[in-house]
This record gives sequence, C-alpha cells and structure tokens, in this order.
Amino acid sequence: MTQPAVIPRLLQRPDRSFFLFGPRGSGKSTWLKQVLPDAFHLDLLDASLFLELSRDPHRLEALIGRRPAGAWVALDEVQKVPALLDEVHRLMETHRWRFALCGSSARKLRRGGANLLAGRALTLSMEGFSAAELGSAFDLGRALDWGLLPFVHNEPEAAPDVLAAYVNTYLKEELQAEGLIRNVPPFVRFLAVAGQINGQAVNAQNIAREAAVARSTVDTYFGILSDTLLGHRLPSWRPGLKVREAAQPKFYWFDPGVARAAAGLLRDPADRLWQGYALETLVYHELRVYNETSRKHRALSYYRTPAGVEIDFIIETAKRRPGSDPRVVAIEVKRAERWDRAWEKPMLALAASTGVKVDRMIGVYCGTRAYRFGDVRVWPVADFVKALYGGDVF
Repeated sequence: MTQPAVIPRLLQRPDRSFFLFGPRGSGKSTWLKQVLPDAFHLDLLDASLFLELSRDPHRLEALIGRRPAGAWVALDEVQKVPALLDEVHRLMETHRWRFALCGSSARKLRRGGANLLAGRALTLSMEGFSAAELGSAFDLGRALDWGLLPFVHNEPEAAPDVLAAYVNTYLKEELQAEGLIRNVPPFVRFLAVAGQINGQAVNAQNIAREAAVARSTVDTYFGILSDTLLGHRLPSWRPGLKVREAAQPKFYWFDPGVARAAAGLLRDPADRLWQGYALETLVYHELRVYNETSRKHRALSYYRTPAGVEIDFIIETAKRRPGSDPRVVAIEVKRAERWDRAWEKPMLALAASTGVKVDRMIGVYCGTRAYRFGDVRVWPVADFVKALYGGDVF
C-alpha cells in the first residue's frame, strides 16, 4: 500500500517550549515528528511508560538522559499525567531543555492543579486539515459530507466506518477512561442530540428533554466537548444597538464528519439542510485555523435579533473604546449555487446602524462566480479561502 503524501500544515513551530492541543486524530503527533525530527519523543499512550511516569514523574529526567541545553523533548498525550508538568517545569529551569507538550485537552491538566507552566510555554491549537492546506486536493462536496480529519481524507472510501469508529472508541470509551464521563448511556444520548443541532443555537432545556438528562448535565457535557476541542461555542455578538440581540450561543462541532457520526447519520444521505450547517462548520473551521496560524486571535461570534435577522459570522477587528465604535467584518454563508441578493440585507442593515463600523461584508456560497455588489463581496468557497489566508478578510 502506498503511503499518503505528506501535507504540510500551516501551523509554525515556535522556538520556545509550547503546548499543542487539538482533538484526537487531527494530526498533532504527525506534525510534531515533522517539525521536530531530532527531538526525544515519549508517548504516554504507551501503557508501560504511562504507569512508570504516573508512579514516579522524576523518572522523566532519567529517561531523557544527557542532552544539551536547548534540546527538544516531545511529550505526547501529556494530559494523562498532569503531575509531569511540575517535573517539566523543573527540567526547563535546570537543563534549559525545550518541551513540546501535546494533548487532546487541557481540562485534566487544570483540574489536576497544573498551572500550564505559568506562561513559560506558548499554547497552540491544531484541528483537521484546512482547505488552504489541502490546496488542489480539497473537495468541497466530500468535505461537506465527511469532514477534513486526516485519516478520513487519506481513506475517503472508508469514511463512514472510520468516523463511526472515531465516535465509538474515542468519544465514548476514551472520554470515560479519562474520567471525563462516568455514565456512558446518557452521554451517548446527548451526543446524538448535540450532533443533530450542529450549527444551531443551544437551548439547553430542550436538549435535556430530548436526551433525557438533567439540565445541569447538558452544561457539563457541552463543557467536556469544548474542553476536549471537539466542539466550539460561538457566542452571540451583542453590540448594544437599538434592538434586543439574541444571547444564546451556537454550538459547532470541530468537523462536520464527526458531527454527522455523533448524530447517527453516517448511513443516511446528507440533505441540503444538513449540508448548509456543514458549510457553516467548514467556514467557521477555516476562520479558526486562520485566526490561530496568523496569531491574530480576533473574537468570532454571530449576530441575531429577536426578529430573526441573522448574520452567520461577525469578526471583531477593533473593540469599542471611548470615542470610537467597534469595527467588524460580517460574513453570510449559503449552501446554494446561485447567490440571492436578499441574503445581503442583514449585513446592509447592520452597516447602516449607528454605533458600529462594518469594514467588510462578505457572502460565501457554492457557486463558481465572484461578485461585487456595492460594498458586498460575494465569493465561491475556494475564492473565500484564498482571500482569507491572503489577509483580505481580516
């Protein structure tokens, strides 16, 4: 069997110690081996190593051995032994070694009392492939249906089975093994509901009723998905204009394929409504990846009024200050091959409001032609991705 081609990632390796967090299967370990080929690697998925370092974290120094100052040490799945961070901190100070600390969640580290090295290490994040990383290999239809996880991209014919295994083994068994969930059946019911509401506002009371769990349990479960980077709450933007704005966040899974697997829809054809949310999920994914790799870290949100006027994404490029209004970029996403100018109205209404400056209004759709209608730019998905990573969005 031929090995899949190595796809360079956009994330750049820093010169100082760093944490690298991301969902399981997003390519973190592969990237570490690419950017740190000479590092001393330890993987805490190795059961014997896990047990040894759990019993005695000080063994880490002996395992690393004699290495010069500035040498790199890569620790994979570091969240499995939070006590190691104290030892890592000591070794950074005494030997001046640099550490790459990789994991799927900071939740257990923080709960274990770890301080994430008190700022001595940067924090990076990685998700599945971005369209920019895949380039000509990016297939929009396939991405909408199956997502962009590396092992799904590399084995497209096995996508349903791979995604089903991802949910069954990782989301259920491994989260339980790490002590994040104690009772599996309620969590499985919650997963199905959470998968079905991908890209929608979170109504915790309705979700609790559908999943037959307590209202407080819903909050806990969403917290687990967020902490393990399997999903993201997109907050409502509330600029305080002369209308009441919605306050509920939306929830997006980090990958549309994983959302589909969690919802139990892998064997059913993806309808256009589902694909509409999947397209929003992909655009949100690209915004997050660009935000991370460019190190801009702009606030992302959505905007909705009680009257139902909604803008899919708001990027705040400048916060409100005394004497100046906030500045934003507004993005509307549509799963359609033809652009309807009626979809521009929410962005135009916001731009006409006092108290906010809309720098750019952008429409993203599945057609092939780019347009400029006054101050509104409309781009096919591929053109939007090119503009985003070219710095022409924010």
